[in-house]
Amino acid sequence: MKLRIAILGTRGVPNYYGGFEHISEYVSEGLVKRGHEVTVYNSHNHPYQKDNWNGVNIKHCYDPEYLVGTAGQFIYDLNCMLDARKGQFDAILIMGYTSSSVWGKLYPPNSTIITNMDGLEWKRSKYSPKVQKFLKYAEKLAVKYSEFYISDSLVIKQYLGDKYNVNSKYIPYGADLFSEEEREQVDSTDALKEDYFLLMARMEPENNIETILEGFNNSSSHRKFKVLGDTGNKFGKFITHKFKNDERIEFKGSIFDTAKVRALQNNSYLYFHGHSVGGTNPSLLEAMASEALIAAHNNPFNKSVLHTDAFYFSNSKEVRNLVETVQRKEIEQTMVSNNLHKIKYQFNWEKIIDQYEQYIIECYQSKKHERIV
Repeated sequence: MKLRIAILGTRGVPNYYGGFEHISEYVSEGLVKRGHEVTVYNSHNHPYQKDNWNGVNIKHCYDPEYLVGTAGQFIYDLNCMLDARKGQFDAILIMGYTSSSVWGKLYPPNSTIITNMDGLEWKRSKYSPKVQKFLKYAEKLAVKYSEFYISDSLVIKQYLGDKYNVNSKYIPYGADLFSEEEREQVDSTDALKEDYFLLMARMEPENNIETILEGFNNSSSHRKFKVLGDTGNKFGKFITHKFKNDERIEFKGSIFDTAKVRALQNNSYLYFHGHSVGGTNPSLLEAMASEALIAAHNNPFNKSVLHTDAFYFSNSKEVRNLVETVQRKEIEQTMVSNNLHKIKYQFNWEKIIDQYEQYIIECYQSKKHERIV
């Protein structure tokens, strides 16, 4: 069965932003290769301005976020939704609900509506109490107006079942294995083998960047600590100022060269993953695929992916202890190998695209407006 599928809710493909754009890139292209007609909605000012990308149709819709800030996302999602109503799509995949679910009454009535429910956005500490309250409301609207649901984490799947009594489909993110070509990208002057610690994240409080760097700052380590991520926002400026006197800490900014990022992950002594809110995080899977030894924030999201194949921390003292005591011996190499096995057989992109295709077809064939319970 070949379907006409639209993907909404992202800034567009190819990915220049984050997780939902990342997975939309793979899923849209993969569905096209499987014979489906796929349209992805892009912001009008997306760096990629053509109307086709690797066989995927691109629709550009006006996005005023650059003028009015966050409120512009709601207008952008409305513009995308109004256009999608004209498209006669068999299925519409909505990535996230933050600024789209408020338009639930406008979801195309003749299309099968599937929402990837994101990861408990209302828990993010960067949001004020009022915004957190709105996000809980938006989550409720997404459940109400969608017909089918995808969870990218088993923790999210359980939450949706307990909270709303909906049986969402668990489909995680994926990652590509670290290729020999990517290995060759590493500059020996930039990344000496096992000579530095590494973290890669958006500069947000819930990613525990301050906790990680504080632990390192208090340590006696002689190694460098490379930080990847745009430090231009308020929290990023706070972090760079707080640790400006520690010459071991190097803020590298955002690096969009995937091969270089993967090489940096692969060559790190220990990769710190501080994300505490959300589903299965793409950068965590990439670190696993890049054969990095991982230290992760101790929470159900990370543990559901890594299990016992990582070191865990909850505070800066535990980070300091890891920095000063972790070694690279047989046990640690087994942890790396076990995580690589997960990428090959559980978080494999081809398998994940197959799951998306099968679920979209299953939803389309189900009775319209009938929820899976």
